[in-house]
Amino acid sequence: MKYYLIVGEASGDLHASNLMRSLKKCDNNAEFRFFGGDLMQSVGGTLVKHYKDMAYMGFIPVLLHLRTIFRNMSLCKSDIVEWKPDVLILIDYPGFNLKIAKYIKQHTDIPVYYYISPKIWAWKEYRIKDIKRDIDKMLSILPFEIDFYKKHNYPISYVGNPSVDSVSEYLGNHPSDRLSFIKDNGLSDKPIVAILAGSRKQEIRDNLTRMMEVTRSFPDYQFVVAGAPGISHDYYKQYITPETKIVFSQTYGLLQHSVAAMVTSGTATLETALFGVPQVVCYYMSAGKLVSLLRKIFLKVKYISLVNLITGEETVKELVADGMTASNLKNEFASILPGGTKREGILKGYSDLRRILGNPGASKKAAEIIVEFLSERIEK
Repeated sequence: MKYYLIVGEASGDLHASNLMRSLKKCDNNAEFRFFGGDLMQSVGGTLVKHYKDMAYMGFIPVLLHLRTIFRNMSLCKSDIVEWKPDVLILIDYPGFNLKIAKYIKQHTDIPVYYYISPKIWAWKEYRIKDIKRDIDKMLSILPFEIDFYKKHNYPISYVGNPSVDSVSEYLGNHPSDRLSFIKDNGLSDKPIVAILAGSRKQEIRDNLTRMMEVTRSFPDYQFVVAGAPGISHDYYKQYITPETKIVFSQTYGLLQHSVAAMVTSGTATLETALFGVPQVVCYYMSAGKLVSLLRKIFLKVKYISLVNLITGEETVKELVADGMTASNLKNEFASILPGGTKREGILKGYSDLRRILGNPGASKKAAEIIVEFLSERIEK
């Protein structure tokens, strides 16, 4: 069968690639075409557009690239219609994907599946109308989303969390070897602190600069930045100290050998927790005081990090908007280091997190649901 997938960022590329592998196991004749990334391309199929050519964040960047965004959307619509897949699978990226879903529903009979729900429980809850109208099936990776959608009379399926799959698979295939990791990346013998500053240039610029201010206060640790796909080494060099190292395509290896981390909100916070690395969640925004005020008015959830949203409490500290200052980060970071006052509490919270998320198998279960649905549809 033919599967068309759309992602818009690095984490979506990872989860879509795992889903594609599972689909191939369920369907020997699986064909893929996609808006995606390198990981999806490594599984096989045709890459129509790379996500790095689509990742615009914030009002001004989006405004400046409106023509490109509309051109990409037009290309996507026509390409799906022309290829005539058996199913369209959308992965997160709601601003783009929900518009595509609406068009496909209006102009074709191609079923639309959504893997990794838009975060409408946090904001833009009005999008539930679009989802109920245009999405045939929602496959959720967050347990608390079941109750959210239930109140809107829209049943969904929780399939588990793909980050659990990815981390479990990595740890199973990569026994810890700190000496080799240090040698291969030219690091010292000091304890390693991971810095995950986001996957978009704006996030990296805004957060990495402030993270670097803190590193000077902790000379007994070495700080290593996880380079994001599609972001050059030269871009990072503008914002890091001379002694700070960067590693590319080794985020999991970095987390495996780190004692603590500073992480920009997103999937990375959950992955860091699954590796058992105490973290401070950092998300700077310009006009911080205004953003903090608007957050209280419009944001429908208490937390922004997946770790805290899933556990339902402040397992890790979140420094957001005007709270993301070098002074605050320095104090919070000191508390999560070995011997710090908050370290043990965070590790206990991580145990609760793993219990709530359940066992590995999200990609496999999602693939089975999709293939079973398509098989029944063909038989009819």
